[in-house]
Amino acid sequence: MIAGRSALLVGGLGLAALALGWSHGAARAAAGTGTITGRVKFVGQAPPNAAIDMGEEPDCKAKYPTAPRAEVVTVNANGTLANVLVYVKAGLPADATYPAPTTPVVLDQNGCIYHPHVIGVVVNQPLEIRNSDPLLHNIKSLSKLNRPFNISQPGAGMKLTRTFATPEVPIPLECNVHGWMHAFLGVFAHPFFAVTGAEGTFTLSGLPPGTYTIATWQEKYGPQEATVTVGAGETKTVDVTYTGG
Repeated sequence: MIAGRSALLVGGLGLAALALGWSHGAARAAAGTGTITGRVKFVGQAPPNAAIDMGEEPDCKAKYPTAPRAEVVTVNANGTLANVLVYVKAGLPADATYPAPTTPVVLDQNGCIYHPHVIGVVVNQPLEIRNSDPLLHNIKSLSKLNRPFNISQPGAGMKLTRTFATPEVPIPLECNVHGWMHAFLGVFAHPFFAVTGAEGTFTLSGLPPGTYTIATWQEKYGPQEATVTVGAGETKTVDVTYTGG
């Protein structure tokens, strides 16, 4: 049990099928490797997410039957959290290297909201930023370890690509034109990370046998860590609990 407002519970898990948010690696451990899987739970009172007033942008407002809300704390119907970064923080072999995927991760500005709200990339993997709205967006990276940028995309269909040279969690992204637009990016030196989705689950597979520090990060509640040992062909679970109120 971790002190503070949240706790991490580590235990065994059968090979039950778990729905994923966004993750790298196959759902089943390859021969000679292990898998760490689990859920990010939420207990207590969820804080209300503010409604977004898009009155100044009628083209965006028209896309929503009711005013959309910010995604600061997204509690799923099953009592789990979406938009939580989960990743291996320590424990990988010191001499291991991981080539950057050539397939870009896409961040789309659509309806004056970033989609997805939380994303991850490997160092030097392309991040493709799109504007799907018929209006000006200005995306700004507030990175501290990587080179920041501030770039305008004045029309629909525009794309730009950026890469990141150094691991960093998180990098806030925002639009200077629309103050309600926020997203968060994690940059990793390896592919062992995931972002929880509508079921609040994650899977980190293909791990060499060893002892790992598994970290999570949530926009409002911040980081947590747990230590897990996984052997060849094993699946272990890390259930993370954030507490509201």
